[in-house]
Amino acid sequence: MLAPQAANGTDDTGDQKYGNMSQRQLPIILALGTTQTLAWASSYYLPALIADPMARDLGVSSNWIFGAFSASLVISAMLGPRIGRQIDLVGGRQVLSASNLTIAAGLALLGLSQSVAVMVFAWLVLGIGMAMGLYDAAFAALGRIYGTEARRPITGITLMAGFASTVGWPLTAWGLSHIGWRETCFAWAAANILIGLPLNFFMLPAIKGASRAAATAEKPHLPLDRTMLLLAFIFAAVWTVTGAMAAHFPRILETTGATPAEAIAAGALIGPAQVGARMLEAGFLSRFHPLWSTRLACLTHPIGAVVVAIFGGAAASAFALFHGSGNGILTIARGTLPLSIFGPKDFGYRLGIIGAPARMAQAVAPLAFGLLIDVMGAKVLIVSSALSLSALAALFLIRTRPRPD
Repeated sequence: MLAPQAANGTDDTGDQKYGNMSQRQLPIILALGTTQTLAWASSYYLPALIADPMARDLGVSSNWIFGAFSASLVISAMLGPRIGRQIDLVGGRQVLSASNLTIAAGLALLGLSQSVAVMVFAWLVLGIGMAMGLYDAAFAALGRIYGTEARRPITGITLMAGFASTVGWPLTAWGLSHIGWRETCFAWAAANILIGLPLNFFMLPAIKGASRAAATAEKPHLPLDRTMLLLAFIFAAVWTVTGAMAAHFPRILETTGATPAEAIAAGALIGPAQVGARMLEAGFLSRFHPLWSTRLACLTHPIGAVVVAIFGGAAASAFALFHGSGNGILTIARGTLPLSIFGPKDFGYRLGIIGAPARMAQAVAPLAFGLLIDVMGAKVLIVSSALSLSALAALFLIRTRPRPD
């Protein structure tokens, strides 16, 4: 196991040290865990339930809704490096607080939309909000506060936000059945302003001299070296699998022989498996370099695919547990692995560059795998397993020795 690079540098103002552990971790973990749960539930997990009633109301196919949602993910990917750079300069407080206002504006526009054009514009606004307010931004904020000691807080917020779909989908479903999809969007907008905004603004520390530093800072030059390209490929590969499974998991299981009830029951196990794996990461696996836990996580999906290939639909639950546990650790690795290799300097900007291909892949994966399932059926798991194993192979090519910035 190799120790991560020491975090003993100062920022441009000289007022804040990377890795400053004087900030209390638990209140910040609880605050960011809550705001991340809210942000994911009111943006990324929203179209799964509101797409059909929205499409009926607007008189279009639900494909229009998912197409606009995919466009929002592309916008989010394109803005990732810029958002990360801003967090490096001014900290996460301003950016994450602004994300709540932006997501709320997008949700309000969505609720008011009477045409496809307004609906698409609303999703593009939500894409900006997602770039500013989902995991990459939160990880960058924690890296700005704690430096190389951010692994534990990153794990902590993903433990909480791992329940975003568990909390968000029932609340959205309740809203659809009682107040309608438009009012549900308005309710999520209000939650972002009344809950998310105060938590992000008052609980995250302000960075002294941040405005002065932002005004005078020059854009850093981060070469796209071998390690950066490998990490970008790794996360693009595994996030393609994650995006595909999120959209098509029950359908894929039904092609293996599982009944619809078995497929839905298995899908319900993914969330608990993610949280269980993150607890393992927070405990036992935290003793090791993130490379080891990431390698292990890349193996779990192919193992689950082999199990379901041998035993058929009867092993649907086992496949869900394997896939979910790997996905849970990979979410943490997206923040901790680059931090452990490169250190905290320009962490947000670097995370945005590395994560951009992954967000693009996540936007394309549902459509691509939907077409593949039509042609390949259950054999589509060969494709998803090959992607996971290619990411594993790339992980073995990464230098494990800490590198200077």
